[in-house]
Amino acid sequence: MKSTTKKLERKPKPFLKWVGGKSKSLSNFEKLYPKKYKNYFEPFLGGGAVFFDVIPRPQKAYLNDVNEGLIWAYKNVRDNTEKIISSLKKIQSTYLNKNEEQRKEFYYETRNKFNRLPIDSIDKTTLLIFLNKTCFNGMYRENSLGEFNIPMGRYKNPGILDEENLKSVARALKNVVLTHVSFEKALEKAGRGDFVYFDPPYYPLNKTSGFTNYSEDDFLESDQVRLRDTFLELGKRGCYVMLSNSFTPFIKRLYNGKGIYLHEISVGRPINSIGSKRGKVKEFAVLNYKV
Repeated sequence: MKSTTKKLERKPKPFLKWVGGKSKSLSNFEKLYPKKYKNYFEPFLGGGAVFFDVIPRPQKAYLNDVNEGLIWAYKNVRDNTEKIISSLKKIQSTYLNKNEEQRKEFYYETRNKFNRLPIDSIDKTTLLIFLNKTCFNGMYRENSLGEFNIPMGRYKNPGILDEENLKSVARALKNVVLTHVSFEKALEKAGRGDFVYFDPPYYPLNKTSGFTNYSEDDFLESDQVRLRDTFLELGKRGCYVMLSNSFTPFIKRLYNGKGIYLHEISVGRPINSIGSKRGKVKEFAVLNYKV
């Protein structure tokens, strides 16, 4: 079977920290993946942890996200790797040689510059990586104007540049199709024997816990229903479908049907302003196939 990439010197991992990222879930997920499949589709890409985990198995991969700037970041890392690495080396050296007050000034100046750059700019991708590694909890959030607005984090020695990983990511993305469309449109080519993984904005555990504004648009309850309908339709096409979502009665009701298998998994949740509340939580992994 043809691989998406050549043999990699080091298995890639996400080059951006992302809210809801699945790096901590992979040990649970690896036993849930279908044993054999053709192409791989991920319509809510985010940090891409699952995609990097399944490499080099798929024949071809189709990756999509509603956040256009994120998709451009993937394209730029793939197509302009050396330029980004060179720029990050300079930024890292400059930043780490500053004191705390100078770092703060540099961070907010960089954030303002980032928000003014064109969305497809290589420099914007470079600054996104820097901001992602130095902002509070590695979060990504946009305000109503579509501007990145996360405050600075407090890290003594942040790992701004991982040169080897960026090169490995670039190789992994070489023949990947990257799109910024609706999740339905991103799946137009999905067919029998393909593997689709959904990691949508999670249905909130309560009225105050929702964190869906990683782009300018919210993911509403009606969107969760649309997603469930797409999940079922893909099954009719003969796709293997796996979906992650919150451990809530709503999700349990939504995916309650013949041929749907709900698995409870326990994962670490590092995103919380109160350290004591960062811990293990239950989530659902929903599949349309038996493992």
